[in-house]
Amino acid sequence: MNNRLLIVVLTLAAVIISALGVVYTRHQSRQLAVHLGELENQRDDVIAEWSRLQLEQAWLGDAGNIESTARDHLGMGTPANIRILVVQP
Repeated sequence: MNNRLLIVVLTLAAVIISALGVVYTRHQSRQLAVHLGELENQRDDVIAEWSRLQLEQAWLGDAGNIESTARDHLGMGTPANIRILVVQP
């Protein structure tokens, strides 16, 4: 009789420990899923910012934009007397 009671108690303890392990694992899994979602949102934001920066870089590097900035902000213009000098080594 004592052996059966010991087996039942040990089995009950194993079931309870196993159930607690399942609960802990599911909780951890849910936390990791939430964290993954946050990281995916952050990745999407970074990709969108990268696209905006690439567009801005293309616009800033455009020859027409550079010329208009030079004329408007720096007061530069086409020289009145155009001379081209070729220097040979």
